[in-house]
Parts: sequence; C-alpha cells; structure tokens
Amino acid sequence: MKAVVKGDWDGLFALGLDNLLMLLLMSSLCLGVLGFSPDLFFGQILPATAIGLVIGNLYYARMALRLARQENRRDVCALPYGISLLTVFVFVLQVMLPAQGMALAEGMTKDEADRLAWLAGLAACFGSGLIEFLGAFVVTHLQRVTPRAALLAALAGIGIALIAMDFVFRAYTYPLVGLSTLALVMLVYFGRVKIRGGIPAGLIILVLGTVAAWTFYRGDGGLVPVGTWDTSQLGLHLPIPVIGDLIDALPYLWPFLPVILPMGLINLVLSLQNIEAAAARGDRYAPKPVLMFNGLGTLAAAGFGSPFPTTLYIGHNGWKALGARAGYSTLNAVVISTICFTGSLSLIGFVIPVEAGMAILIWIGIMMGAQAFQTTPKSHAPAIALGLLPALGYFAALVLKNGFRAAGYGSEQPFDAEMIAGAHSAVGLYADGIFALEQGYIYTSMVLAAATVAIIERRFNVAGIWFLAGAALSSIGFIHTYTVGFADVVGSLAPGVKWAVGYLVMAVIMFLAPLFTRPADDDAEMV
Repeated sequence: MKAVVKGDWDGLFALGLDNLLMLLLMSSLCLGVLGFSPDLFFGQILPATAIGLVIGNLYYARMALRLARQENRRDVCALPYGISLLTVFVFVLQVMLPAQGMALAEGMTKDEADRLAWLAGLAACFGSGLIEFLGAFVVTHLQRVTPRAALLAALAGIGIALIAMDFVFRAYTYPLVGLSTLALVMLVYFGRVKIRGGIPAGLIILVLGTVAAWTFYRGDGGLVPVGTWDTSQLGLHLPIPVIGDLIDALPYLWPFLPVILPMGLINLVLSLQNIEAAAARGDRYAPKPVLMFNGLGTLAAAGFGSPFPTTLYIGHNGWKALGARAGYSTLNAVVISTICFTGSLSLIGFVIPVEAGMAILIWIGIMMGAQAFQTTPKSHAPAIALGLLPALGYFAALVLKNGFRAAGYGSEQPFDAEMIAGAHSAVGLYADGIFALEQGYIYTSMVLAAATVAIIERRFNVAGIWFLAGAALSSIGFIHTYTVGFADVVGSLAPGVKWAVGYLVMAVIMFLAPLFTRPADDDAEMV
C-alpha cells in the first residue's frame, strides 16, 4: 500500500477540520474563559499538544501500513486520532477553572492563579494518560464488570449538557450564524446526504459560518473583532519539556482525582470500542499496543506542557469510506503540528471564530447522547435517562453560580451558606441538592445507570453492590460533598455522611427485595 493515496487528501480534510475546531475551541477556552496569556497558550500549550498528535498519528499510520503488508491489502485505514473534545471541556471547566478560582480567592495574583490552573491541567492530562496506558492491560476486565449503559450514560450527559447545550445557547444568541449552519448539519449528518460536486460538507459549513459572522456580527459584542491582525504570535514555537513543572503538578492529582479517574476510564473504554468498530470493517488492530500508544501520546503532551489529552476518534468507518488509508494520519500530523509550531492559529482564530463551526460541535454532543441509546439494549433506556440527570445537575449548578455572580456574589460579597439557603426559601430552588449532584457527577451517573441496569435485569444483589459503591464514594468525598468558597462552590474530599447513609438504605432495599417482591405479570400490575 502506498504511503499516500488520493483518498488520504479527503481524509485529511475531514480529520484536519475536526482537529482545527478543537484547536479553536482550546483557544477560546484558554484565552477567553481562563484568560491565559497568549505566550502560555501559543508558546507552551499548543506545541505540547502537537507532540501528542504527532506521536499517535505517525504510529497509527505505521500500524496501518504494517497491517496492509501482512494481509496483502490496499484498503487498510489508519485509526483516526486527535484532541479529545470531551476532556477539553471537562478539564477546563472542572479542573483548571476551579483551581484558578481558588487561587484568586486565596489572594494570588492573576499570573500566579494562571500558573496554578495550568499545573492542575497538567496533572489531569498526566493522570488521564497514565490511566489509558495502564488500562490497556485491564480494559477488557473493566468492560465485563461495568455495564455499557453506565459508561455511555456519563458520556451522553457530558455531550448534551456540557457541549451541545452551550453551543445551542450560542446558536440562538447569534441565529444568523448558528441556525443556518445548524440546518446544514441536520441536513447532511442526520439526513445522510452528500453535497453535489463532492464538496466536503464541513468546508461549506465552516465557510458559511465564517461569512455570516463577519457580515452580521462584527464589532463590539460580536463574534469577530474590529481591528487588525495580531501577528505577534507568528514564529517558531518549539516544544520544550516541562518535567520540573510536571513534578510540581503531581500534588494536584489527588484533589481532582474525582474528575480525572472517570474521564480516563471513559476515554479508555471508548477507544476500545473504536478499535472494535474498525475490526467490524475488516481492519483488525491489536488492542493493547493501540491503547498503549493512545496513553503515551497523552503522557508526552503533558510532559511538554499541554493539559489536553489526545484520543482515538469515533468514525473509522467514515474515514475509510472516503478512501483514506494510512497517509491521511501522517498528513494530519504534519498540518496540525505546523499550525501549532508556527503560532498561525492566532491568525486562523482571528478569521474563523469557533462559533462558525458550533453546529458541528452541537452535532457531536447530540451524537454522544444518541450513541448511548443506540448501542445499548432497548430495555436499558431508563438507565441511560436516569444517568443523564447528574450531568444536567452539573449544568444547572453552573448556571446557578453564574447567576449568583451576576448578583454580586463572589465580588462584592462572598458566596456563603445563607445564599444557598436563601435561594431555597425564596423561590423553592433546591440549591443544596443541585450543588451536591454537581460534585463527582460522572461517578453518580455511572452508579445510578449501572444499578438501574441490574434492577431491570432483576439482579438486585448486583444493584445493591453498586449502591454500596455510591456509599463508599460519598464517604470519601468523591461525590456530593462540597464547600462554599469566596466566588465558587467546589468539591471537598470530606465525608458526605447523609448521602452515604442514603446509598446504604438503597443497598439494603435491593438486598432485601427478593423477600418482599415477586415479578409482575404485566404492566398493569405495576400501577
């Protein structure tokens, strides 16, 4: 098989567009939400991210060429690989932003708080990579004890609540960009049609969104700035190892472990599913080395200063259908690393706002939710629906805290317990429950969904064991326990006694269920 074939150029556009959107999203979150300096983002984070991309892309291209030689085939497609959208959102919003907020509340300067947030992100990236690397040896055992619904419910909640909802709000804020591009996304991806003439749909969507943004939303409060191009970041930004900083970051593994551990496990299992999807199309890769290098790419990115893991992408079937083989993976490594090493993303980001591609991100979030229902047994749908609630609770907490900040809390006066109680007494808003559900919501989602699957299958003892797991997680503060800071409500690794007792009661009910229940003959008996 040739190193590069015609279909690889089509594959490069599809994969490169995905990765470019991830880079634009990283830029928006790091420079906008976190307020990092351009030097930190363009000079440190982007080049380090490229290192992880290059390692994975080149290795998977090599695997594809080797498999093609072994099986004497010309249609082997490399596994698609890039920046993890899932962890970009979660690590920014649940690791780096809280770390930055706590540092500012303690009186640190903005630069000091930014460094602390960056270190927390490095710890999260390193921990995620370590889980993915070591998990290559045990992932099949994990799948045997954890229902697919438990893992996919957590993923679906993140896709809908953290990704799709945010960009839906943006789409309706800027409807001339958001709704027009959303219509095209729905037509092409939900309607499963192709654009005549072979023009890639993603290119049309991005161009239409960019033109609409520059035409209708340019200026103060718009999507694109008024001013000249900033060329200050153009230049050679070579990646530099940050081993000393990474060592300084390691203490942040423990306080953010409730976020890092489930994210690493979800990425691990999803990667295995992507390998299985490739095998279904005839490209059978050995899972262990694939997963090991998936973790190594993330570890290398952390070692050079990136807080953002890399991962295998869903959609091997789509890239193979485009005619992509091994070369598209190599080409992606070259193109994306060039953008990262030269600082040219600063110019691309000036021309193309992330909102130009937000309809594609909405689609990704929705498909993460749909996948949970489509790839699990129909009878397990209630488990998925119940597992969505903790992520929605996280989103509700985010909105509630921003509302408090808009009212002057966190600046003119601190967040406090009376504020939470006042919200309850004034309008019946159960803020305590919202903030409790926010903490460790990924674990809560997995516990509720897994227990529900066991109950649906009438394995009540198994459901009881999952509720015992909920009690254990509550007792060590991995879920539900929170503390009220000056400008935020954050998780606290302290015993959550009332929630632990609640889960224990649920477990007892499950263990005793065979003594006071019998199977219902039909739905009418259940009313």
